[in-house]
Amino acid sequence: MRRLGSSPFAFPGFSGATRQLVLVNLCAFFLLLLFGLVSPDSANSFAALLAYQPGAFLHGLIWQPLTYSLVHTGITNTLFEMLSLWFLAGFLESYHNANWIRSLYIVSVLGTVAAALVIYLVSGTLHFSLAAIPIYGCFGGIFGLLTAIGVLYGDTEFLLMFIIGIKARYLAIIYGLVAIAMLFGPQKQYAFAQLGGAAAGLIFVRRAPRRGLGFALSEWWFGLRNNYYRRKRRKAAKKFEVYMKQHGRTVHFDGQGRVIHDEHDDPKRWN
Repeated sequence: MRRLGSSPFAFPGFSGATRQLVLVNLCAFFLLLLFGLVSPDSANSFAALLAYQPGAFLHGLIWQPLTYSLVHTGITNTLFEMLSLWFLAGFLESYHNANWIRSLYIVSVLGTVAAALVIYLVSGTLHFSLAAIPIYGCFGGIFGLLTAIGVLYGDTEFLLMFIIGIKARYLAIIYGLVAIAMLFGPQKQYAFAQLGGAAAGLIFVRRAPRRGLGFALSEWWFGLRNNYYRRKRRKAAKKFEVYMKQHGRTVHFDGQGRVIHDEHDDPKRWN
């Protein structure tokens, strides 16, 4: 964990995107937990439908890339994930806006399932064994957040296991090396998926806009809309030019469809 002044074990603030991400995951955990108390078999079947399995996804369960990160099993694992999510997202949110944090997390979560799908397809093509382990939990998003911290704030010192001081970049490298080592074990798909989340976080940090994907998409959408209206104005302007020429008048418009006044014309005439 990061050293924060005189309190080395302090967590960052719990607000904004950090609070939203943690609360959404906690709500999903407790809802599934309550469902399990009512009907354990149905809860297990429901969780299996929400968890990500590349084979099932290719056969029509297209919602799994969006739901697998909300499936959490075990109080200890969930507690570790939520504390990690709180700390890493909270740390980043002290430097970036909430939209950027949400975008980074979502991209990392989707990068995780993309990597799992790639290794699943490759295993079928190259005919090597791959354990059919369902993927669940927000570990991919967490790994993406850690990678972002390692790249952007690599010299920040954390306390590993609350005892050993280590820089953020080295902590991210250690997690990456552990995942690479797991590729040689039975959990190849899980390990490769982890690396996919880290790679997606790295790509986001290098390529994504500073205000996040949501802002970029809104800008892109408004740009498309404005271009559409500009084309309509230009088309109407050309028709008006033809109409005025038929009546012995010459009118010109610029590339935005706005009338160009001659220096001898009275601008009020066209208002």
